[in-house]
Amino acid sequence: MTHVDDKAVAAAQILGSAHIAGTWTDGTSGEFHEIFDPATGEHVVTTALAGPADVDRAVSAATAAFPEWSRATPADRSSALARLAVLVGERAEAYAEVETVQAGKPIKLTREFDVPGSIDNISFYSGAARNLEGKASGEYDGTHTSSVRREAVGVVGSIAPWNYPLQMAVWKILPAIAAGNTIVLKPAEITPLTSLMLADDVRAAGIPDGVVNVLTGRGRVVGEAILAHPGVRMVSFTGSTPVGTRVMQVAAQTVKRVHLELGGKAPFVVFEDADLEAAVHGAVAGSLINSGQDCTAATRAYVQRPLYDAFVAGVADVMGTVRLGDPRDAATDQGPLVSWDQRERVAAYVERARGYGATVVCGGRAPGGDLAKGAYYEPTLVVDVAQDSEIVQEELFGPVLVVLPFDTDDDGIALANDTPFGLAASAWTRDVFRAMRASRDIQAGCVWINDHIPIVSDMPHGGFKGSGFGKDMSQYSFDEYTQVKHVSLEVTGAARKDWHRTVFGDR
Repeated sequence: MTHVDDKAVAAAQILGSAHIAGTWTDGTSGEFHEIFDPATGEHVVTTALAGPADVDRAVSAATAAFPEWSRATPADRSSALARLAVLVGERAEAYAEVETVQAGKPIKLTREFDVPGSIDNISFYSGAARNLEGKASGEYDGTHTSSVRREAVGVVGSIAPWNYPLQMAVWKILPAIAAGNTIVLKPAEITPLTSLMLADDVRAAGIPDGVVNVLTGRGRVVGEAILAHPGVRMVSFTGSTPVGTRVMQVAAQTVKRVHLELGGKAPFVVFEDADLEAAVHGAVAGSLINSGQDCTAATRAYVQRPLYDAFVAGVADVMGTVRLGDPRDAATDQGPLVSWDQRERVAAYVERARGYGATVVCGGRAPGGDLAKGAYYEPTLVVDVAQDSEIVQEELFGPVLVVLPFDTDDDGIALANDTPFGLAASAWTRDVFRAMRASRDIQAGCVWINDHIPIVSDMPHGGFKGSGFGKDMSQYSFDEYTQVKHVSLEVTGAARKDWHRTVFGDR
């Protein structure tokens, strides 16, 4: 790194833009990336980006560390992860401040959601590391004792997004190393700082050098090199569906295992018997969390006609109370988007919707005044759109909620399922039968009833359809990061087995 904001240096204590085999270094691509605070436009850090040669070094380090780490006892891995949780907890405020500086997140979100959630996730995997189970031994054919081993895959190459930098680093690293794998992680080059902080704490926790390697680099360079590297046995990617398609294509050339958590367009289905106040509050919170830059955010609400007008009015009223401001101020509700490019992308969707007849009930613009220098965009509510319009069908990743009416329960469920995505959804009703039907029929990896967004480390997270496959978090994530081996032990001691007659001789 060539320049870092003083406050970020003090908080992050980062010594390089890459962490390979326990050593700080700078990337060797010859390219640099400047990170700016999206709330102010002020320069934060210039990173020296990694290149293919750095990927080779990181994969070599991970390969060398794999035998020892994969053969460590579950208790040893568990203890190391428990120490990591303590270390991250000791620097919780520093993590929160750096996350806010690099991503523009409100400090109350990083303090109360991002960092505590990450610490809890590390603690969960500390326990889960001791619970990698196989099938019980038994004589299934009468002459052999069969058992099933669950073993680490090898070197995992992971590519994380920019919207939750610390949480996504934890979601990638922890299940991989808890299961005995080693990892090369590429965080988004626009938000790498907390991932690098985490690498520092990994080493301090006593996890062997080379188990966790972090490279700051561009997707088209470092990401592609990780995907194509013959030493990488599995790739895990979180990001857009089009890029996920590219990940599969490249990984297929070397027959890598692939885990994808891709885009979302979460439906928010409000039935006529729902608690209107709860649904309104849930819609505002669910659509605006992290400035809407969340793949599970409530982006399209379907409201049964008897509640439609009141719901739209209520959401507009509550959105009007949301406080935009300096994300370092604990009173701020919504900070800027992660970048000016992202703000322009969101604004373009809203402007095109206006062009084809949509009504923008509130928001729909970048604020002026003191906030004009940042990448801010107002909380936005859009109505009068068609189901097949791009603002309903495509992922915006911004503070925009679109509301459409529906008539029958069948219509509401059908509309909820009518996009290529299937990551998350919610249904709002007091009727247990409606709730059970919605949880069964909505095609999504998570369906919340009368809430939207809460996640817990103990439960799986992952999508259906175009939102990818495989699970983050929970014990189910080990299905992604382990491979199953059948071990068969002949128990009779007979030299001539009965089945041999199918090859030579008689019974």
